[in-house]
Amino acid sequence: MIEEAPAAGPPRPLLGAAVLVGLQGLVLCVFAALEVVAVDRGRVTLAITTGLFFLALGTGLGLCAWGLSRVRSWARGPVVAAELVGVLLSFSFWGGETTPVAVVILLVSLGALVGVLHPSSTQALASDEG
Repeated sequence: MIEEAPAAGPPRPLLGAAVLVGLQGLVLCVFAALEVVAVDRGRVTLAITTGLFFLALGTGLGLCAWGLSRVRSWARGPVVAAELVGVLLSFSFWGGETTPVAVVILLVSLGALVGVLHPSSTQALASDEG
């Protein structure tokens, strides 16, 4: 009987994308906590709903980062969608004092996209589908 060789783990580009997506998830969870902590009486509902939104998005990205690090194909679609939104979001921060924020968002989103869409990542994720 022929045995399959054990998987060597995720390709480097996919692992890099997983790290970037995980960091994005962590930052969003920190933003969620900061939003709730900084609440004032005039905007309680806004702070809570914004905090919950950031927490849900951050948790979802964290789960997708875990999926990418385990070479799970289900994580690819949500990550690509989130990173494309990140690229577009970066342009809304372009200009003035927020340009450094725009550059960081753009570079992280593009880096994650390159990692997920790299041929070795695509091949590894496609082998998970079968």
